[in-house]
Amino acid sequence: MPAGDYEPAEMEEQWQERWVDEDVYAYDEDAAVDSNTVYSIDTPPPTVSGSLHMGHLYGHTLQDFAARYHRMAGDEVLFPFGYDDNGIASERLTEEELGIRHGDFSRREFQEKCREVCKGYEAEFTEKMQELGTSIDWNRTYKTIEPRVQKISQLSFLDLYEQGREYRKKAPAIWCPECETAISQVEMEDADRHTHFNDVRFDLTEPTDEGRDSFVIGTTRPELLPACVSVFVHPDDEENADLVGETAEVPIFGHEVPIIEDDRVDLEKGTGVVMCCTFGDQKDIEWYQAHDLPLRVAIDESGTMTDIAEAYEGLSTHEAREEIVEDLEDAGHLVDREPHEHTVQVHERCEVDVEFRVSRQWYIDILGHKDEYLEAGREMEWYPEKMFTRYEHWIEGLEWDWLISRQRDSGIPFPVWYCEECDHEVVADREQLPADPLADDPPVDSCPECGHGEFRPEEDVLDTWATSSLTPLINADWDPETLGDGELAAGDLANPELYPFDVRPQGHDIISFWLFHTVVKCYEHTGEVPFDSVLINGFVLDENREKMSKSKGNVVAPSEVISEYPMDAVRYWAASSGVGDDFPYRDTDIVAGEKLIRKLWNASKLVDNLTAEEATPPSERDAPAELDTLDEWLLAELDDLVADLTSHFEVHEYAKARNRLRTFFWNTFCDDYLEIAKERDSESTRYALALAHETFLKLWAPVMPHVTEELWHEFYVDGDVDDVDAAETSIHVSDWPEPRGFDADLEAGETAMEVISALRKYKTDEQLALNADLAHVEVFGAITGFEDAITGVMHVDELTVHESSPEITTEVADIDLDYSTLGPKYGGQVNEFDSAIADGDYEIADGELHVAGETLAADEFEVREERTYAGDGEMVETENAVVVVH
Repeated sequence: MPAGDYEPAEMEEQWQERWVDEDVYAYDEDAAVDSNTVYSIDTPPPTVSGSLHMGHLYGHTLQDFAARYHRMAGDEVLFPFGYDDNGIASERLTEEELGIRHGDFSRREFQEKCREVCKGYEAEFTEKMQELGTSIDWNRTYKTIEPRVQKISQLSFLDLYEQGREYRKKAPAIWCPECETAISQVEMEDADRHTHFNDVRFDLTEPTDEGRDSFVIGTTRPELLPACVSVFVHPDDEENADLVGETAEVPIFGHEVPIIEDDRVDLEKGTGVVMCCTFGDQKDIEWYQAHDLPLRVAIDESGTMTDIAEAYEGLSTHEAREEIVEDLEDAGHLVDREPHEHTVQVHERCEVDVEFRVSRQWYIDILGHKDEYLEAGREMEWYPEKMFTRYEHWIEGLEWDWLISRQRDSGIPFPVWYCEECDHEVVADREQLPADPLADDPPVDSCPECGHGEFRPEEDVLDTWATSSLTPLINADWDPETLGDGELAAGDLANPELYPFDVRPQGHDIISFWLFHTVVKCYEHTGEVPFDSVLINGFVLDENREKMSKSKGNVVAPSEVISEYPMDAVRYWAASSGVGDDFPYRDTDIVAGEKLIRKLWNASKLVDNLTAEEATPPSERDAPAELDTLDEWLLAELDDLVADLTSHFEVHEYAKARNRLRTFFWNTFCDDYLEIAKERDSESTRYALALAHETFLKLWAPVMPHVTEELWHEFYVDGDVDDVDAAETSIHVSDWPEPRGFDADLEAGETAMEVISALRKYKTDEQLALNADLAHVEVFGAITGFEDAITGVMHVDELTVHESSPEITTEVADIDLDYSTLGPKYGGQVNEFDSAIADGDYEIADGELHVAGETLAADEFEVREERTYAGDGEMVETENAVVVVH
């Protein structure tokens, strides 16, 4: 049995190693199929970044609460783990780690470098994840770049292509000049920028009929002037109506552009006259397409000015902006210039301002199916429910089809070749997958369209989200060789019992990324939603409730936290917030968890001293023929607790479960019942103690797995802890408690416990021994059925119980004034308030205090009352009773 103090650093590491080495959490496919009780978790594959942040710790711990509970509740749990190691993130990590640029190597050379860098970080990340004590099945891991996953990702492309849902088009696309690739709408975020608003004069080639020869346009991007292809005026703009149909000359660059009317011009912005450049933003694209405007590309893929910019060719956009402004001023075209703060769209990976460039890209048609995706979202349960609104708003705000091609090196290749003669697309056969067009031949010898025999490979790679969005099919093992036509059937999955997954856990920040794209992909492949429910976690904030960021210097590293505190205490903190809510990291919450671990350990030692029972768990033994009233009450309360916690765990209310369990364990069991049990030596009490202890260990197990595992083996497993098979003896594969049907008046028992606690305190205050006799005690409260328990435990000679309330006098003991409010308001008059209150010269009416000729509001004072008992004896009050000791 437990001896000495609990040593978390040593014991936690030992159990973490054993859980992994002995496959305690391995998913048993055969058992799952036979029992038909599967709980599958579609876990997020974190981007390989080399660091574990508090968001990882918190999010994965929430997932683990669900996994551990359902495993104990009888489900065969699949809790896999993946790494997202393809795409821009892994490339940028490799470039930063090795001090290189991807363009300096062949694709294959750079890919190998990415694999090596990611491999090292993945091993480190795995070790850190195991330190969290999560019950992941480390046999069910995957990488988004491994051949099996490449095969599934390319299969997804082929299936959607065959459905006619994918297309390749040369059109304006969102472009990151830093990463030198097209990106999708979801990869943009807003950023505040300091710039200048420049009023630039445009001259007309000929004066209007009214004699007007110029106009002014306000712009924050004068570097786009060489890309200007037209000027627009709103049809309702009377002041500038005379410009419509005229021609203007672009300052400095001299090319002429038409002036056109269009109702998309914002009359409230600037001068009401705007230039259209190819391209500055989404509106420019709309005008370009609607009015069939020419294309002038002034910025290349790296954010450098092209030859269209003439003298500014080769400059970055920011360099060109400053030089063009200077030249506009020298030429007399800069009318005004003022500092300006505005919001721009940036690439979320590198935070560089995006551009819009015409390029040929691959897209998935989603704009025409928004209603279907909304309905799919409604079919899932959302925890918390409010998060569905974010999903809904994202879909409603979509403006682009999903752009899935990337101009990078590290990624999954498109299985496509193009005819050199007619550009006809040829896609790989399924048996070729995974295919690499740069190394593999196309499946045909000649073009099916024109008969030409030469092909060029597609060099672009798939967006990483195009693969990460397939995690349910990856974990259920989609088999391309058995895929049905048009809709995926159960036989197409090696593990059909897993799909759809029971829960998708993830952060609220990637609802538009991962969750939405997974719904799109899996819904299109299978015709059903990919998971039954969605569990959304919030951000971990600093103690001032600000988001953690390196730039602010407020990041808390999990490694520092884990090195200072037991992991179980950190997990206790992770259970402190409602799912979906952002919440602050506070050491005090972890310290509370540390204290609870000690409380559980010490309480366990006391239970052992009081019971000294055999190793068989008491839940597997017969109860005594008759239970004492107080013991049965405790076990009935425990039944109620088990029912509450089960309902909380079922709907991911971990904070409610933790708080309810802590209150009952610490206050009712430890502070009250255990103290009573010290004075009672009976079979009934020993059984109640043991059963309660076993139940508490199981209820705490999902939250604090290490200390409960150690105590479980010490108490309830035969043999030396180091010699038993943890996969069979672990508390985490034992049965979750169920209510056992104990019957008691819970309210009366609760009141009786309050009375016993009050009498124990009375004896302590009066310096009496706890076994000292009390001649006469009166109780005003409902304790029917528990009279003998009170007299026996507290050694009361005579106990009188009253249904009515005693005569108690309530008087005002003092009035506390809020000086911080009253001081500035009344100044020296506050002293008059104090004097009048001391003399009793005041009146309280309707919640207000009338004193010294003034009326104080309810929030400016607080009344402290004193209650006294008019009869003989000394009164002690509890929440539900009044106790009088004679």
